[in-house]
Amino acid sequence: MSQHDDVLRSEFDLEFTYTRTYGPIMSQFFTELKDQKVLGIKGSQGQVICPPLEYDPQTAESLSEFVEVASEGVVTTWSWVVEPMDKHPMDKPFAWALVKLDGADTAMLHVVDADKADMKTGMKVKIRWADERVGNIHDIACFEPA
Repeated sequence: MSQHDDVLRSEFDLEFTYTRTYGPIMSQFFTELKDQKVLGIKGSQGQVICPPLEYDPQTAESLSEFVEVASEGVVTTWSWVVEPMDKHPMDKPFAWALVKLDGADTAMLHVVDADKADMKTGMKVKIRWADERVGNIHDIACFEPA
């Protein structure tokens, strides 16, 4: 008899069985994406934060003044994915990029569908909208060169 025969064993699945609600700020952001509009929110210092936050990152004040921003912007930094994994949003090489939309003072992380040779910091990109939009971040299928 081995020393491990008396060990009690049980199957266990690690799951997160909760549902997260967006809250009033992100709910408005995602609702507008469904209609092909992108919202930022005005910070306490007048800056436009996109995607919007509920609280100002500098002062912790509640934020509530939405501002529509453009569906075009510039890549502020990027990283190339040569071999996408199963859970990646694209099944071909792509870039993860921070994109600062025109009218916003902050950048959002998303996918850029472009050739590696065309990718560069400062390149102009635009949103490619998903064919079917449901009110979440996937309504932005990706960004593409403008």
